[in-house]
Amino acid sequence: MKLKNFLSIPIFSVFFVMGFVYYVTVFILIEDWVGLQTSAGSLNSMIFTTLACLCVLSFLVGVLTDPGRVPSSYIPDVEDTSFASDQEPKKNVIVISCFRQKDWNYSGTTPLKIFYLACGLMMLALSVTLGTLLGWHIYLITHNMTTIEYYEGIRAAWLAKKSGLSYRHPFDISVYKNITLVLGPNTLRWFCPTSTSHLKDGVSFPTLRDSS
Repeated sequence: MKLKNFLSIPIFSVFFVMGFVYYVTVFILIEDWVGLQTSAGSLNSMIFTTLACLCVLSFLVGVLTDPGRVPSSYIPDVEDTSFASDQEPKKNVIVISCFRQKDWNYSGTTPLKIFYLACGLMMLALSVTLGTLLGWHIYLITHNMTTIEYYEGIRAAWLAKKSGLSYRHPFDISVYKNITLVLGPNTLRWFCPTSTSHLKDGVSFPTLRDSS
C-alpha cells in the first residue's frame, strides 16, 4: 500500500467529513429518531453503515490505484476540423480534446437544541451538496464523458454553431452502453468499486463512428 498517498490535508479532510457524517447520522439522528436498540433503528443504521463502508472503500481504491500513463507510442486520432474559407464546410465536425473532494438558557433555547439544530443544518447542507454531486456524476456516466470533456464539449458546440455545424460528443453511444462501459456489463458488480476487469487499456474507446 502506498501509505504516503494518505499524508495530505485533503485526504485527512475527506476522512474527517466521512467520520463526522457517520457519527451524526447513526449516533444522533437515528438514535433520537427511532433508537438504535429498535429493529427500525438497527435496520437504518445497518443500511447506512453499508453505504458508508462502500463510500470509504471507493475512496481508498481511488487514492491507492495508479491512474496509469499514456504510452509513449500512442498517437491520438485527431479529426481534421480546419477548412478553407472558400470551401464548403462539412456536414458534421467533431471537436474534442480527450484526457480521458453547565446548562444555560437563552430565549428558551438550550445548548443541546442548538447542537441538534447546527447538526441538522450541516447535514442538510451536506445532503444537498452530495446530492448535487451524485446527480452530476450520473449525468456524466450516462453521457460517457469526464468533467474535462464536458467543458471541452461546450466549447466545441459553440465553435460548431458559430460555423453553422452540429456537434455531438463522440463517445456518447447510448445510455445503457455508456453505463456498462463505465461500471461494467454485470449489474451485480456495479456497487463493487474494485471490479475493474471490464476496463481495457484506457487508450482506445468505442465511438459513434464504430456503432454507425
